[in-house]
Amino acid sequence: MSQALERDTEDAALAAPAVKTLPESPRLAAGAGDKPLRILLPSYRSNPTTGGQGVYMRHIAKALVELGHQVDVISGPPYPELDPRVKLIKLPSLDLYANPHPIRSLRPWMFAYPIDLFEWFSHATGGFSEPYTFCERMARYVRGTVDEYDVCHDNQTLGWGLLKLRDMGLPIVGTIHHPITMDRRIDIAHAKTLSLKLLKRRWYSFLNMQIKVARQLDPLIVVSESTRRDVVREFGVDPSKTRLVLHGIDHLQFRPMPHVKRRDDLIVACASADVPLKGLIYLIRAYAELLKTRPNLKLKVIGRLREGNTTDELRAYGIMDKVEFVSGVTDEDITEIYNEATIAVSPSVYEGFGFPCGEAMSCGTPVIATNGGSLPEVVGDAGIVVQHSNPPALAAAIASMLDNPEMREAYGRAGRERILAKFKWERAARECADIYRQTIRDADNRLERARA
Repeated sequence: MSQALERDTEDAALAAPAVKTLPESPRLAAGAGDKPLRILLPSYRSNPTTGGQGVYMRHIAKALVELGHQVDVISGPPYPELDPRVKLIKLPSLDLYANPHPIRSLRPWMFAYPIDLFEWFSHATGGFSEPYTFCERMARYVRGTVDEYDVCHDNQTLGWGLLKLRDMGLPIVGTIHHPITMDRRIDIAHAKTLSLKLLKRRWYSFLNMQIKVARQLDPLIVVSESTRRDVVREFGVDPSKTRLVLHGIDHLQFRPMPHVKRRDDLIVACASADVPLKGLIYLIRAYAELLKTRPNLKLKVIGRLREGNTTDELRAYGIMDKVEFVSGVTDEDITEIYNEATIAVSPSVYEGFGFPCGEAMSCGTPVIATNGGSLPEVVGDAGIVVQHSNPPALAAAIASMLDNPEMREAYGRAGRERILAKFKWERAARECADIYRQTIRDADNRLERARA
């Protein structure tokens, strides 16, 4: 918080009472009936370009307001793209990842604001403190307005500040898209040097906090059965505290485009080139094998190419100029790309849900996915599922589908039908609202027992 006004706001919040009792009337009514809810949605990074959590925030907020609820999103930068009916509360951080010289950003005023100083120090020493610092700032900001909300639905920040909000009397619902311990394990395994492995272990140190906070939240929304199993195993969460709510897919945006001609020589994948979890290197190896017998086959990746494991693979196979990477594209652009594609491939080693796979299915594009995480739950019987981290299996599935136009047409049609039947955001919002009301009732009952 580098501006004087933001510091004044924080100082005023610090002077407010530390604990507030739960108001008697509005929340009791909200939990008991079908009255519209006043919902606070926190997310430390919420722009859709930052990943699935940003996509989730945009769509769940919109779906909730369309059901008649009041929704305030509180977010650190980069800020979300929201429906105009959703209020955005901007909670500035130091945003050091956007600073070309983060180490040199230290300023004397930071020594008067421990949260800012901690964020700078953590970043300078290889840590990632944003979930912690965001939740601390949020707890201070919301302290003066906690009575304005019926429930808080956290978007996997899982910081200590959430427990402070709960102590103020605000019912908390958590969401875990997937346990980041999976990212940590795969990321460290792919690091090429001991120093890089140690640096990555340091970066993931925020997980110690997230695990401890997750164990204290009840309920926890999980977005797939795979995530439920992994959260119980990795975080030690009581399974009875978990509630399954499948994500939605924007079926209106990601749709078949009859005017776009579907090619017979184009594989498309939406995957981060620098995130080992997304498994792009395994698709590249499969593609290199397919090129031996299909030299005209094209591979387009929706994502930005950076130096690292992916560029090493491309150079090793001599196909740097064969793979096209596209970034900075709109949802409409992505929809056109999927409609043009012969096949969409989701090669992930692990996914908590897998939005790109569902979006391709919604476009009527035949998909091949791995069994990494929840992808089989998204695909069902509407696509081909192969073993993750297995280039020969990927290559065989792609070749089979390339050689069978009738199979591609059937899977494309089945994929669209599956999304419409099971993965609409309206359904996800209704299920979340039911969980909110039960959480409010449970909080009220605990308060009544404490008063008695």
